[in-house]
Amino acid sequence: MNRMLAGALLLGVVTTAMAANDGQVRANQVLSTDPEYRETWQDAIKGEERLPEWVINLSGSSPLQMSAVTEDGDQYLVGPLCESDNNCTHKRLIVAFSWDKDDAFGMLVEVPEGLPADKSPTRHADYRWLGKPDDGMKAMLQEQLKRDPNWY
Repeated sequence: MNRMLAGALLLGVVTTAMAANDGQVRANQVLSTDPEYRETWQDAIKGEERLPEWVINLSGSSPLQMSAVTEDGDQYLVGPLCESDNNCTHKRLIVAFSWDKDDAFGMLVEVPEGLPADKSPTRHADYRWLGKPDDGMKAMLQEQLKRDPNWY
C-alpha cells in the first residue's frame, strides 16, 4: 500500500512539474534545458545527411512556445522552429519530444524560395521526417503545421 501511495504521489509531482513547464520553453531553447533532450535529439537525427546547422542544434527562430500534445495516448512537448525570423515560410521544423525524453521526432518543411504569393505553400513543400515517426506521429506533426494561419 505504501508503495502505491508513494508511486501515485511521485506521478502527481512529475505530472505537475511537466504541466508547469508546458508552454514555458521554445524549440530553440529546449536543448539547453536538459541534457536528455540533446541526447534524444542527437539520436533522432543520427545517420541523417546534409541537415542544416539550425536543425542539428535546434538553433533557429522559435515563433511560438512549445505545448503539450497527446498522440496515441502518449504526451509530447511540441513546437515550431524556423531557420530565421524572416524565413519561416520557406524553411521550418516542427519538433516533438516525448514526455519521458526518450523519443524525438521532427518534420522539416522546405518550400522553394520565390514562390509567388498566389501559390499554396502546401502544394510545393518538401517534407523530411526525422526520428522515424510512425503514421500517427506524422499526422500529429502535420496538424501542428496546419495551425499556422500562413500555411494554406
